[in-house]
Amino acid sequence: MAKEDLTGIGELHALLGRGTKFQGKLVFEGRIRIDGEFSGEVFSDDVLILGENAEVRADIDVGTLIVRGGSLWGNVRATQLVEVYAPSRIFGDIRTSQIFLDKGVVFEGNCTMLEKEEIDGTTVGEDETR
Repeated sequence: MAKEDLTGIGELHALLGRGTKFQGKLVFEGRIRIDGEFSGEVFSDDVLILGENAEVRADIDVGTLIVRGGSLWGNVRATQLVEVYAPSRIFGDIRTSQIFLDKGVVFEGNCTMLEKEEIDGTTVGEDETR
């Protein structure tokens, strides 16, 4: 019997596993998970998952960010959602339209809650022909 995906994140398209280190610019489609060390920049319209052993020093610009216990130093812009579960630690500012912070999370920074259109760079009622 197939195990049901209760997280709603579906299949992974890439994994930076535990014990790995990567430095640079990460651009991707789909869903990826980082369980190792990463420093640089991340860009995607899709889902980034930071696992319990992740140590990330990066500015992140994604559709959805899910932090499942790792540590993040850097600013986050998520057009759809940010979910942070204990015992995660985030040191940086977050801009998103929806956020979930679990009890026990360490968050040091500012959180700006905006409409999705504002995060995407447009404002409600703005002429889209520009």
